[in-house]
Amino acid sequence: MKLIAIETSCDETAAAVVSDGREVLSSVVASQVEEHIIYGGVVPEIASRRHVEAISGVVSLAMRQAGMTYDRLDGVAVTYAPGLIGALLVGVNFAKGLSYAAGLPLVPVHHLRAHAAANYISSPDLEPPFLCLIVSGGHSHIVEVKDYTDFHVIGRTRDDAAGECLDKAARAMGLPYPGGQNLDKAAAGGDPLSCSLPHPSVQGSEYDFSFSGLKTAAVNIIHKAKQRGEDINVPNLGASYIKAVTDCLVERTEKAASAFSHKKIALAGGVSANSVLRREMTEMCKRNKLELFMPPPRLCGDNAAMVGAQGYFELLKGNIAPLSLNAIATAEI
Repeated sequence: MKLIAIETSCDETAAAVVSDGREVLSSVVASQVEEHIIYGGVVPEIASRRHVEAISGVVSLAMRQAGMTYDRLDGVAVTYAPGLIGALLVGVNFAKGLSYAAGLPLVPVHHLRAHAAANYISSPDLEPPFLCLIVSGGHSHIVEVKDYTDFHVIGRTRDDAAGECLDKAARAMGLPYPGGQNLDKAAAGGDPLSCSLPHPSVQGSEYDFSFSGLKTAAVNIIHKAKQRGEDINVPNLGASYIKAVTDCLVERTEKAASAFSHKKIALAGGVSANSVLRREMTEMCKRNKLELFMPPPRLCGDNAAMVGAQGYFELLKGNIAPLSLNAIATAEI
């Protein structure tokens, strides 16, 4: 079963052709990073306009690279939630038009489900149930993947997401957008024990995250140094900051795996490309004799291949949307 998949939830215009949820026949991503760098982050209105300009060409290129024609497809999968509403609307409306014109079922895909499904591409033998830590610029979730379309949220952030926390701290340290990636590079070789930073927790919710206090602590360190006329040691502060974020993510995942008796752990989302998080998750899983699944960095960020992977299982479940499908900025997984 082959699907054309479309992803426009933020600032990447992406399309892919995916077979049976695990084989990627083509994957095209048009990034807007260079344009948003000058603003220090994604500007929603600009992102939406660039999606409009790029989407037709991106989908056509994905079809050509796969050697595919529309009469050989079985459906059109599209990210409908969550994300920037204007950006989502571009992908959803293009997918609806394509579905109608080609006579193909329209398959709605939740963005976080798609991130988890990236692991089906890189690890074709992976099957539910498993525990998945999904960390990105807008989300930090510990999720039980009970079945391909059955998800149970165990923990989530109560304020900032891990990726947002890393991006804002990187900006405060004077690093360019995308902050998380540049902070990971800048912190290489830094001393992760050089700065004392808090490890916030949520009272009464042992699997939830809270990162706003950690972000504030880092900003205060930077402001106090500036007031004293001192330079910030970015590698040291960056390494300490990443360690604090990673400790929170790994510790709660470890606790959830034990409490809910999961032996298979998956990592997903844009922040899952972070080198420290990948290393610490690997060590934690080895220590607890858990099997770890991580997509390669190219599948960690937003892409349409993961949408096609999850779309396959949604279609098998009969999750087909009418042409009245709308984009949704926030939605439960």
